[in-house]
Order: sequence, then C-alpha cells, then structure tokens
Amino acid sequence: MGKLGLRSILFAVVVQILVISAAANIKNLKIWPMPLSVSYGHRTLQLSNDFVLKTEGSKYTDASGILKEGFSRLLDVVKVAHVVDANFSYVGPSSVLKGIHVVVLSPSDELQYGVDESYNLTIPAHGNPAYAHLTAKTVYGALHGLQTFSQVCHFNFTTRTIEVHQVPWTIVDRPRFSYRGLLIDTSRHYLPLPVILKVIDSMAYAKLNVLHWHIVDTQSFPFEIPSYPKLWNGAYSSSERYTVADAAEIVRYAGRRGINVLAELDVPGHAQSWGTGYPSLWPSKDCQQPLDISNDFTFKVIDGILSDFSKIFKYRFVHLGGDEVDTSCWTLTPRIRKWLKQHRLNGTTAYEYFVLRAQKIALSHGYQIINWEETFNNFGNKLSPKTIVHNWLGGGVAQQVTAAGLRCIVSNQDKWYLDHIDTTWQDFYSNEPLTNITNPEQQRLVIGGEVCMWGEHIDGSNIETTIWPRAAAAAERLWTAYDKLAKNPSQVTRRLAHFRCLLNQRGVASGPLTGGGRAAPEEPGSCYQQ
Repeated sequence: MGKLGLRSILFAVVVQILVISAAANIKNLKIWPMPLSVSYGHRTLQLSNDFVLKTEGSKYTDASGILKEGFSRLLDVVKVAHVVDANFSYVGPSSVLKGIHVVVLSPSDELQYGVDESYNLTIPAHGNPAYAHLTAKTVYGALHGLQTFSQVCHFNFTTRTIEVHQVPWTIVDRPRFSYRGLLIDTSRHYLPLPVILKVIDSMAYAKLNVLHWHIVDTQSFPFEIPSYPKLWNGAYSSSERYTVADAAEIVRYAGRRGINVLAELDVPGHAQSWGTGYPSLWPSKDCQQPLDISNDFTFKVIDGILSDFSKIFKYRFVHLGGDEVDTSCWTLTPRIRKWLKQHRLNGTTAYEYFVLRAQKIALSHGYQIINWEETFNNFGNKLSPKTIVHNWLGGGVAQQVTAAGLRCIVSNQDKWYLDHIDTTWQDFYSNEPLTNITNPEQQRLVIGGEVCMWGEHIDGSNIETTIWPRAAAAAERLWTAYDKLAKNPSQVTRRLAHFRCLLNQRGVASGPLTGGGRAAPEEPGSCYQQ
C-alpha cells in the first residue's frame, strides 16, 4: 500500500474517532436547550463562598437592576436551598472560581421582539483568581448566559460546596427563532397571580421568551378594563380577577427575565362573557356570541380595551384571535340580519368585515396583529400586511402563509397543544416549524412557535405537570440550531430527564418523561430514570 493510501486510511480513522468522540461528548452534556457551540474539559472548580458579579468594561449600567437580580437568582438556584458550608483550606486558590465577569455591549435594556439574545460564556480550568466570563450584546442575552451557567453548577453533598464540573467551558449561543412562546388561558380557569409568576420563572429556565396570555373567553372576563369597568362583571367571582396593577406586575416580572407578554383579545367569537356587564354586546339575550357586528358600541368597546392594553402591554404585537367564529347568531337575529342585508354582507363576508375592522383599531394603537389561522384560510389576501398568522389547526399552513408573504407562528394542535395530554414529549421535540419550507426568504417569515396550555382542565393544581417537561422539548426545537438538534428524540432522553429533575429541584412540578402530560411516576426510583 502506498503512502497516499495509508494517509487516506489514517485520516478516515481519525475523522471517525472525532465523530464518535463528539457524539460521546454530546451525550455527556447536561445543558438544556443545547447551545450552538460547546467545548468542555474534565476538571472541577469550586464556587467561592463570596462568588461575585463583575461588570467592568460593560456599556450597560444596570440602573434598573435587571442584571443584578438575574445574578441573585443564579445564586439561589445553584444552591437549590442547601446550606453551603465550604472549607477551601484543602484546595489551592487556582481551584476556586471567584466570580463571573459580565460584559454587556448595549447600554439599552429595551425588551422587544427581535432583541439580540446571543451570548458567549467561558469558564477557565484554573486561575489566580479565576473568573467566568460572559459577554452579550444585550442584558437579555446575558440572562440566558446566566441560565446556562446555572446548569453546569452542582451541589457536592460531601464537601458542601457548589462545583462547576467539566471545566474549561467555551459556549457560543444564540436562538434559532426570535419567538418562543407559551400560552396560558385564564378564562377557562382563573390562575392566581403567584401561579402565573411561577410559570414565568420556569419559562426562563428553558429560554422561552413570550408569555401569550389568553385573558378572556366565552366562560369568563376576569380582567379590569378602566374604560369599560363593567366588563369584569363577567368574571367567575369577585375574587377571580386581575387588576390593572396585577397585569402590570406580570409584565414587569416577565420583562426582568427577558420574557415579553402577548395579550390576546379574541374577537368576534369566544366573547360571550363580555355581555354579562354590557348585554348590548350580545346579538340577543338568547344568542350571545359572536359580538354584535351591527352595533357601533361593540367596536367602541374593542377600541377602549386596546387603548387600556396599550398602557400595560408594551410588546409590539397584540393577538386578536378570530378563530372558531360561528356567525349563526348574526344571520338568525332579525335586526342584525337586516343590517347585514343593508351592508350587502352574508355570514362569511361579515366575519371578514369584523376582523378587518378590529385590525384597523389595533393598528391605530400602534400594534402589529396576530390572528388565528382561520382568518388567513378565509380571506388571507385581505389581511393587513402587518398580520402574523397563528397556525393551530394542522400542518401545511405555515407553507401557505409564508408563500403569501405573511409571517407565521406555528402551534399545530396535533403536536404543540399541551392540553392534549396523550401527546408525548417526543412528539413535541420532533415538531419542525419549517417543514416543507425550503425557500430561505419564506423560512425567515416563520418567526417561531408556541406551545399552548389551554385551560379547560387546568388550574393552579396541575398546570406545571401539564406544561413540563413537554414544553422543554419544544423549547429546544425553537432555541437550538437545526443541525444541532437530535434526529431521534431518544438521543436526548438522558439530557431532558436531567433538566426535568433540575426543574423539580427548583420547585417546579415537572412530571416524568414516561407518558404524556400530567404523568405520574410509574414506580419507585431515581428521578433521572423516570
């Protein structure tokens, strides 16, 4: 055999070894979601008892304290409520990590769609003193970096110290999609404020960044609207309500964790509860939804609600629903049928008229609009070009929406509806938002995806076990670069099980991986094996 042939064989063997080594390395990782690029070693450092935050060189002054709060939360979650009682007399100073040096390149902490969430994290193997280094374009990228740092820290029960395993670390990371959402529904069941805030905390652990708040629906209207104060007469009870201050606190709390709050006002259907306080919004006493299209008061109320929303919800988008609209009440109510005839409308064209008029009101308040996909399926060419179409009914819609030049959010119910408790985490992980979309320009119009926690059978008692760990599977799909995703979900089972146990340690009631939503452990055993 010639030298050239021998070299080729040796090269092939080396490449094969590197591939096997890389696969093994991935299996050894316990970070969720998987970063864009990771390298690590095999040494261990201890966190100093006075682990500190350094910000020298950062252009971000942190006047609002977002970074300091994030650092404080980091310390809380890595301790996982244990008493850290470290004695470093037996290790040299080069084995102690003194702190983390965070450099944020932008002075702004404005949180909006498309904010840069990238970060670079390095943790040395030694130093005197040794510091981790975290750089990010924005403070929100830095918060993600702190979340990743928290996942490489472990409490040592023997030494009573916090350790960083597998140093040195070099991590380069950024999200694949800018919109990574979770819907909660406070109309079907009221969710107390502390429950919502805890959901927000858990979202941050998985790097989800949009809380879609489906506030009102047929069953109840629990939200205070100062412009029309009788609307929340539609709440289940006087104690199952959200004040303006409550909503502002949800927005503030989420924002300080890098999470935007998307408010939804579903019109014209799903609105029966509105008429409890204002009966004239009903087509008739016996036929109570959709909202009365013939009454200008209907649109004045929508305008008032969106005006009040604009003072609270600063996210660029508002969700106007538009799904499951049965126009029978319009065509069967004599005075509305007469109005439709005068305006040369039938049930179908009246639905279009209502949605487009509501869109114009939202645009007048500076919002861009998200609508459920039925609006596109029925009159897509009439929608405002600022519309984002929210897919939920099934596959193939995102293809059609992007081909029409509109943006899309993917939430197809067969894979990403959390209330479908038979849907497994493997289904959540495998759901690809860009299925059959090959044109790069059209791919960019898919701004992300969302898992939906509809509330018909959900309240504060079971929401966490229904969300987690399946939402985490979707979170990796939305965060991690496509070529870094596992082609077979079984390849990430061990890593997701570790994240599920991490959630439990942090007080989040995540169910086991076995089964679907709200699963219970099948038998005694380790958290990591369930």
